[in-house]
Amino acid sequence: MRVVVTDAEVTLADVLSLRLAIDEPLEDGTELVLRHRTTGDERDVLLGTSRARARETSLAVSLAPLELSAGRWDAYLRHDGKRTRLRSADPGFSLDHLDAYALCKRTLAYRSYRTRNGFLALKISDAEPVAEVRAVWFREGRFEVTGLLAYTGLEDDDSRHEARLTLDRRQTSAQVSSRATVQGVRFHAAVSLVDVLAADPDSAGTWEPALEVEGVPAPLRLGARLDDVDGKRRRLHYPAAKVDGVPIRPCYTADDELRIEVGG
Repeated sequence: MRVVVTDAEVTLADVLSLRLAIDEPLEDGTELVLRHRTTGDERDVLLGTSRARARETSLAVSLAPLELSAGRWDAYLRHDGKRTRLRSADPGFSLDHLDAYALCKRTLAYRSYRTRNGFLALKISDAEPVAEVRAVWFREGRFEVTGLLAYTGLEDDDSRHEARLTLDRRQTSAQVSSRATVQGVRFHAAVSLVDVLAADPDSAGTWEPALEVEGVPAPLRLGARLDDVDGKRRRLHYPAAKVDGVPIRPCYTADDELRIEVGG
């Protein structure tokens, strides 16, 4: 039997919705198996089947009851002890959907995607509130950043919230801050690079940005995870600006969190 996923999506209610192209009906007793790529832990779901002849069928699996841990889970079909990895023709990426999904306050974020080899998989990650970066640039002697507040539960409307951008240099306890603009869940913030240098003039190193927003209990780290670019530290390289001869550039950590590097 040939089975290919033609459409895959995790809905806002954390339900894995699949459309399958099939050349014959799924047999009674067929299970969807999810296997954690690192630990080998597995979850299985018995699928409802129909003997009606059709070229496609739809499935819906609620993910929360499966108690899936963070990580990547590969998808298989299993029948009579024989399993087949589930092929997918759907790239599984929609920035608009990811934005809408991130508006809800969550503890885990589920995402379906197609692997490089063309199979269906799930990516599950912890979903604490963050400031999701969409654009970073230096201009007119300032560091500027725009983005989306994710998993905070704030409404995507025209409401304005008091906010501040802070840059911290942990090694020396230096800090720079400035007012930020937050409308609904969209933010824009900027800070003077001259002020950054003046706050710690004798030290080269890394500054950690965060956004403090009215109505959100803890400062939000700035990062970029709601896209299809993993490993931004290796893949994204910003040009450096020079202030009084000192190079300053944005970069990402191995966990895709934004940093500002001064000197070096």
